[in-house]
Amino acid sequence: MQIAKVRGTIVSTQKESNLTGVKFLLVQLIDEEGQLLPVHEVAADRVGAGIGEWVLISRGSSAREVEGNANRPIDAAVVAIIDTVTVENQRLYDKSTQW
Repeated sequence: MQIAKVRGTIVSTQKESNLTGVKFLLVQLIDEEGQLLPVHEVAADRVGAGIGEWVLISRGSSAREVEGNANRPIDAAVVAIIDTVTVENQRLYDKSTQW
């Protein structure tokens, strides 16, 4: 899994029929120091994440293990919205202070 920040949404009116109803987000990966990496990815979102939130994404075949994704062509899925991240007793992220 990877930590990422939701940077935007992706809307597509024409897509594979088994992707109907799937919300897509543009996420930017985050390193172990809480810094944004120059890497963006598209992830399916079934947990209701919003722009600016930190999320956990599952990638590759693990993304299709999420309930309802087994037969969908998905390479990344948001599996959790992060509340806090602490590394070596230092708080890198606290959702309650972001808004």
